[in-house]
Amino acid sequence: MPIFIAAGLLVHCVFLISIFDIYFTSPLVHGMTPHQTTLPPPARRLVLFVADGLRADSLYELDNNGTSMAPYLRNVITSKGSWGVSHTRVPTESRPGHVALIAGFYEDVSAVARGWKENPVEFDSLFNESKYTWSWGSPDILPMFAKGASGDHVYTHCYEAGSEDFGAEDATVLDTWVFDHVKDFFSSARNNETLFSKLHEQKIVFFLHLLGIDTNGHAHRPHSSEYKGNIRKVDEGVKEIVSLVEDFYGNDGSTVFVLTSDHGMTDWGSHGAGHPSETLTPLVAWGAGIESPQRVSSQRFDDHFLKEWELEMWKRQDVNQADIAPLMASLIGVPFPLNSVGILPLGYLNNTARFKAESMLTNAAQILQQFKEGRMGPEFQSLDCAVKDYCWQSC
Repeated sequence: MPIFIAAGLLVHCVFLISIFDIYFTSPLVHGMTPHQTTLPPPARRLVLFVADGLRADSLYELDNNGTSMAPYLRNVITSKGSWGVSHTRVPTESRPGHVALIAGFYEDVSAVARGWKENPVEFDSLFNESKYTWSWGSPDILPMFAKGASGDHVYTHCYEAGSEDFGAEDATVLDTWVFDHVKDFFSSARNNETLFSKLHEQKIVFFLHLLGIDTNGHAHRPHSSEYKGNIRKVDEGVKEIVSLVEDFYGNDGSTVFVLTSDHGMTDWGSHGAGHPSETLTPLVAWGAGIESPQRVSSQRFDDHFLKEWELEMWKRQDVNQADIAPLMASLIGVPFPLNSVGILPLGYLNNTARFKAESMLTNAAQILQQFKEGRMGPEFQSLDCAVKDYCWQSC
C-alpha cells in the first residue's frame, strides 16, 4: 500500500510540474528583424508621463462644482489633442502594465517567480529602439528597461527605494522629486555641450514615472483628498514640464506628449484583478503628429462615462494598452518593439494617408514575423489570436 501511495503522489507531482514547465515559460521569440516606417516621422522627441495607479474616471470626472481635478489636461482634451480609455489586462500590476505600454506585449507569466518586478527574459522596447531615453522615477520600474537595452543609451534617475512608503501621510513628494529633477536636468543641459547635443538628436524619449497617485491610493483610497490632491499636483507638474520642454526646444513643434497609466485601483485601494476600476486607465496625447480634438454629435460605447464626464461632444478613442507602444514608435520613427502585439490606433495620428498606410503595413509585418517565428509552439496561441484580431480590425 505505501508503494501505491508514493507512486500516486509522484504522478501528481509530475503532472503539477509539467504545467509550470509548459505554461510558465516565456512566450517571447527572438531573432526577428526590426520593422519601421521609412517615411519621415512627425515628431523628433517623445515625452511620456505614466501616472501610476491613475483611474480613468478619476482623471476625467468633474467634482460637485463642475470643476476638473486636472484642468490643464482637460484643456488639452478640448483644445489640443486626442483622448480615450486605455484598457489594461490582468494582472493589473505596475510591472506588466509598463511592459505593455513600453514594449507592447502582455504579461509574461514566467515573471510571477520574480514577483512582477522584472521580466526573466530580455525583451525589446521603445526605449531600446530609441536613440536616447532619459527616465526618472521608481527603482522598481526604470531599471528593468535599462537592463534589457542593447548599448548604453537608456539613462535612469531613481529615488531611494525607501522613499516608497505606502503608509506615508503625503506621497506627492515622489512626483515632486521627479518634476524637480527633470527641471534640473534641462537647466544643466544648457551648460553641458555633450548633453545639449544629445538632446537635439532625433528619436529620443523622456519618461516620467509618477508613483505618488498609486501610493496615496493604497494608503488613503482613491476617493480621498490625498489621492485627488495628487492628481492636481500631477496636472500642475505636467503643465510645467510641457512649458519647460517647449521653451528648451524653441517651440519647434516637434515634441509629442503622451499621458497614461499602468493600471487603475479599486475603491478600497487595491489592484491586480480585473475590475473596471483597475483596467480602465486614461490616455491623453497631444503635440507633433497627434490629431486635434474632434467634435462629434453622438458616440456609442457600452458604458455611460461620456455623460458622467461631460465629454460627449469630444471624440473618444479607446485602445488596448499594448497599442500605445506602436503609436509612440510611429510618432518618433523608431522600429516597433520586436515583441509587440499592439495594433496601431490610426485615429490618434494626424498625418497623410500614405504615412498611415505604410505604418499599418509595418505594424502587420512586425506582428506576422513573430507569428512565423513561434507558430510551432503551443504557448503562442495568444499571438495567433493577436494576428487574427489585427486582420479583423483592419478589414
